[in-house]
Amino acid sequence: MLLTRASEYALLSLVLISRQNAPEDVDTLSKRLNISRSFLAKILQSLAREGVLKSYKGAKGGFSLNKEPKEISIRNVIEIAEKKPLTVFECAAAASACPSGKGDFCMIWPFLNKFQEKMDDFFEELTLKDIL
Repeated sequence: MLLTRASEYALLSLVLISRQNAPEDVDTLSKRLNISRSFLAKILQSLAREGVLKSYKGAKGGFSLNKEPKEISIRNVIEIAEKKPLTVFECAAAASACPSGKGDFCMIWPFLNKFQEKMDDFFEELTLKDIL
């Protein structure tokens, strides 16, 4: 499992946004986090498209939480930011996905699958409220 800067920036942004009483704009967030405005804008737009954030247009526009922090799972945030499911290894979800072609007779797949299930549960249960 590789979490990229997209996940880091998504989580950091959500923390900052959750602390504001008014929508937070991309320019302010990118300056506070010292990151690229355009990269952050794409991440925040993805989070808004998926219902995690609410987007406001105009001079006083920006982003605010669309859900309570306890309703925002970290797994969901990471999967939105990464644009793919959270996986420990490529083959963790199904033995048939084995990139080496071992498939059904892979000796470590049962372990990898169990590890994947635990990771899924952990990140699903972990919420923005827990981070705050």
